[in-house]
Amino acid sequence: QVQLVESGGGLVQAGGSLRLSCAASGRTLSNYNMGWLRQAPGKEREFVSAISWSGDSYYADSVKGRFTISRDNARNTVYLQMSSLKPEDTAVYYCAAGQKRFVFTPGRPEAYDYWGQGTQVTVSS
Repeated sequence: QVQLVESGGGLVQAGGSLRLSCAASGRTLSNYNMGWLRQAPGKEREFVSAISWSGDSYYADSVKGRFTISRDNARNTVYLQMSSLKPEDTAVYYCAAGQKRFVFTPGRPEAYDYWGQGTQVTVSS
């Protein structure tokens, strides 16, 4: 079992920055693909970014160039640095961990086995 706890969300003005953290316990994250997904009110959960166990990173087109994902395996933590935030980035952000598979499809929720409780990000205009 992997327990994930997100932190770093909050209220920020448009154009501002936030860094989300996802701390894991129970297993070492170095063997897992990690993802960030978000869900806005009334919308389906959508992919934001992911980083594979080997370090490959993936981004949704809507955040490419503004968000950066990273992982610190020594700290068992994954980060999402968010810059140039827009009101449409407002959502609950979830951290997720997926076991190694033959194929990693980072944009699909089914790629992940464990989820955090989420952290709210609100961007005001």
